[in-house]
Amino acid sequence: MIKRISVATALAATLAFTNTPILAEDLSEAILSPFRQKEIVPVDNKQYKDECGSCHFAYQPGLLPTKSWEKLLTAEALKKHFGENAELDADTLKIIYDYAIANAADKSYHKRSRKIALATENIEAPLRVTEVRYIKRKHHEIPDKMIKGNKDVKSLSYCDACHTQANKGVYDEDTVKIPNYPDWDD
Repeated sequence: MIKRISVATALAATLAFTNTPILAEDLSEAILSPFRQKEIVPVDNKQYKDECGSCHFAYQPGLLPTKSWEKLLTAEALKKHFGENAELDADTLKIIYDYAIANAADKSYHKRSRKIALATENIEAPLRVTEVRYIKRKHHEIPDKMIKGNKDVKSLSYCDACHTQANKGVYDEDTVKIPNYPDWDD
């Protein structure tokens, strides 16, 4: 017996396999969409990538909520950015600030960013990605010796040390390779 499939089912299957983004009119529509992107929007702003990425991994804005970026990206905060002077001229700061705010976790339709937004909505703004409860929970089973005791990782703040596609905004377990521990699996 041949089963007939609806056009909607065929379209859904096609879109699911092609990873085509669906643009929604609002957040509620995006959240209910089966086509919503799973990961985090990759950094696509050259100035953000160049300035932030010159010292550390250029974290996608979708890894922190708006309230975090508002605290991190002020002229005063950048003077003592985690013990470093990361001052920027006013024009560059505005571009980077606007980009981070527009793409923050609580403004994203991507599933992982939405989870981060929910994990941070009723708490003080985390200033580090590694302070986000959702991210802590995702890493809780990894022994310290594999992170802090690993010369090629050092801390959870080096996302790209283990997440081989972090620069693309992909943090799936399937793309994780912990340096010096090739056979580890949680």
